[in-house]
Amino acid sequence: MTEKKTIVITGASDGIGAAAAHALAEGGHEIVVVGRSADKTRRVADSIEAQSFVADFGSLAEVRELASKLAERYPKIDVLANNAGGVFGSRQKTVDGFEKTFQVNHLAPFLLTNLLLPTLIRSKAIVIQTASIAARLYGKLAIADLDNDRNFSANKAYGDSKLENILFTAELDRRYSADGISAAAFHPGIIGSSFATETTSRTMKMLYASPLTKLFLRSSEEGADQLVWLASTQPGTEWTRGKYYEKRAVAKRVNPQIHDADLARKLWEKSAALCGLS
Repeated sequence: MTEKKTIVITGASDGIGAAAAHALAEGGHEIVVVGRSADKTRRVADSIEAQSFVADFGSLAEVRELASKLAERYPKIDVLANNAGGVFGSRQKTVDGFEKTFQVNHLAPFLLTNLLLPTLIRSKAIVIQTASIAARLYGKLAIADLDNDRNFSANKAYGDSKLENILFTAELDRRYSADGISAAAFHPGIIGSSFATETTSRTMKMLYASPLTKLFLRSSEEGADQLVWLASTQPGTEWTRGKYYEKRAVAKRVNPQIHDADLARKLWEKSAALCGLS
């Protein structure tokens, strides 16, 4: 067996997060299950004899509380898998005043990662972002309109947030790879899970929730494959840091904005300001 790791997985109460938690626990790793639903999160944690924490990423106060608890409980975190996320329907604002898709999919994991940076750097950790091919299909990021106040659609908001996940990965690598952080993002494929149950987007409903298309969707276990691979292997030798992956290979067909280093830097700086980080 490889060296035992402490692995924190958000969005682990269902879907690929839960599947990855089970697979990595079977590999002998210590798993920390984070989810929004207390009952579902506890059930997954109990099934693999893991610790669990509950946080709603629609509240940045809950993200800060989660970070504080994790830092206190775990002096060493070998892997942080930022897997929580969703696609929503009509435009909604969170209690923090941000568009819900933007906050849940990008701002919340950005804040969590930054608050845990002292622990992650000390641990020489791997930080993984669950992104999506939607970054290429729908993403067109404008720093001046991250909330999509001027140009909202459910598809664009989701695509933008997944593009932000990839840009965050690249900028995290640029800023902290010298300190031992290894970052990667990946597209899990189109998965047959409860994902997209809250959306009113016809496209997303067709892709994820249609009884017909569900016959052709990948299982949660198949979708979790790359998360498990990235978490349990050696960065720098088995995969390249700071990259976005599809099918265990650096993605070739991508949104051209992911190569914009200045955009990645501006997104980081804007996100830090919105989260109140110095």
